[in-house]
Amino acid sequence: MSKIVLASGSPRRQELLDRIGITEFTIRVPEVEESFPEGLSPQQVVEYISRVKSDAVIAEEDEIVITADTMVFLDDARLGKPVDEADALRMLTALQGRHHTVCTGVTVRQGHRILTQSETTHVYFRSATESELRAYIATGEPMDKAGSYGVQGKGALLVEKLDGDFFNVMGLPVLRLSRMLETFGVKLL
Repeated sequence: MSKIVLASGSPRRQELLDRIGITEFTIRVPEVEESFPEGLSPQQVVEYISRVKSDAVIAEEDEIVITADTMVFLDDARLGKPVDEADALRMLTALQGRHHTVCTGVTVRQGHRILTQSETTHVYFRSATESELRAYIATGEPMDKAGSYGVQGKGALLVEKLDGDFFNVMGLPVLRLSRMLETFGVKLL
């Protein structure tokens, strides 16, 4: 197998690579500004940023570089990571009892060959009381996550159902990534 480079500091992405059998990889976190042109769809935004991240990584010709960008959208408005507990409460209050979209752009690059795709998952939150949301925020879990929740942790208690790839909501659509890697000669099964 070619040498894999994960261009992300996300522990969830690292865990997901390990889960699908990519246990040896190098981490190189790109320093990029996550800005994008106006007028892009949510899918185009995450694809654009994952591509910018890929372009910022210096790699050897034979290395396969994986970059990703995950964003939460409510009515096409981007919900980033909360700046404080009040911001987390604002986001979680807006999400409760509704559905929203999680989009991840993934770029796989080896040398001059680049493939960029995106995955979209619809997440449906149950109705929750303010005291439940505050109790969740008090765990600290929402503070480093887009949309102020982690579906792989206690945030799962707010999710009624998902339509799409669960792992996409964690930050890396592993089925899509595996298919992309196959085009680079990496077979995981």
